[in-house]
Amino acid sequence: MNQLAVELNTVLQKESPAVYEMLSDFGKRIYFPKGILHQGAEAKAKAKKYNATVGIAVENGEAMHLKCIKKHLPALKADEIFPYAPPQGLPKLRELWKKKLLEENPSMRDKTSSMPIVTAAIAHGLSTVGELFVGKGDALIVPDQYWDNYPLTFCVRNEAELFTYDTFTPAGGFNVAAFEAAVMKHGMPKKKAVVILNFPNNPTGYSVSKADGEALAAAIKRCAEAGINMVVIHDDAYFGLVYEDVALAESLFGLTANIHERVLAIKLCGATKEEFVWGFRTGFITYGVKSANAEAVFGALEKKTMGSIRVSISNSPLPSQTLVLKALEDADFKNERKEKFEIMKARALKVKKVLQNPLYNEFWDVYPFNAGYFMCVKLKKSSAEALRVHLLDKYGVGTIATGEKDLRVAFSSVEESQIEDLFTCIYNGAKDLA
Repeated sequence: MNQLAVELNTVLQKESPAVYEMLSDFGKRIYFPKGILHQGAEAKAKAKKYNATVGIAVENGEAMHLKCIKKHLPALKADEIFPYAPPQGLPKLRELWKKKLLEENPSMRDKTSSMPIVTAAIAHGLSTVGELFVGKGDALIVPDQYWDNYPLTFCVRNEAELFTYDTFTPAGGFNVAAFEAAVMKHGMPKKKAVVILNFPNNPTGYSVSKADGEALAAAIKRCAEAGINMVVIHDDAYFGLVYEDVALAESLFGLTANIHERVLAIKLCGATKEEFVWGFRTGFITYGVKSANAEAVFGALEKKTMGSIRVSISNSPLPSQTLVLKALEDADFKNERKEKFEIMKARALKVKKVLQNPLYNEFWDVYPFNAGYFMCVKLKKSSAEALRVHLLDKYGVGTIATGEKDLRVAFSSVEESQIEDLFTCIYNGAKDLA
């Protein structure tokens, strides 16, 4: 094993033995080399005369570029677009994103958390976390309503075993008891569990209440107290898009960070959905641990995370990071974001109103939803795949079959004025098949 990896592991073994035990074999082997990027970063800070380290071309004191590309981004400087970004992301962007997290998540303010590390959106964040903390045979525990990229990332790629539990109680709340039972059953044999908490949820568009959120955090702590090392991944892709007061407006990360030495809380979030810049692919990984020397733990985890990024994509794109940074610095940012939020909220509330039509009760039940981009119905007669195909062929309507009877509808991509007609089409399609 490389000496740099040994040094990082030694820090973790001393300051947070449980976090060290959570690492996959790859996670224990990975390190950030003192190679080109490390030496280039030192040169950037100190080489005031000539910097002959980084493999980019310079012309007239700025990054060499083609005018036919630069002309499309006239407001940005060449050095804000064309060079490589640091593997951990732009320092100022990381600082402002951390500031944003603390502003929007009050429960984080009295917790210890790392500086966010930039990823190429949340999918890349999941992949990176999977490399570091998920190994062959580890138990991956998710609700039965989950995003289909989780099995690809953690099971196909990292060879974890997938276990699910009922997402909802009969009364329509989050099934905390089923969650805890699944963790205890499947996590206890290896004394390790990898859990994903995705709120607002994809596909159902559901976010937990404050009471359920606190109950989840308490359940995670009980599992840790029982001796299970808990890798708690918070997939916060749709953070901030909560439309009802009953739902918890902040991330569960603030409730799970620092609650026990055997809990590693990992927050995955980003500009993708929060700032409506899907193609920018700009996300963040933030760690939360309970340790007497948390900063040393964060330092070791950051180096290992940078190493994982280095061997996969090297670094996330600079133009996207620059534009997100500019947005965070813009005086109009919060008002413009709120304006788009209100549009999304109006669509969600319109869906709720339309679905009160008693005609629909013959063909489906509606899963609880109060947030995010989506909602789901549970079909009573036809299969979801049959209805999906029929809606495409006869009505020109696209939906997603997420299970045998579950059909996901993205109200985010439909204007408020079109929502009633959308569900009329779905109803007619279900009636056709019946």
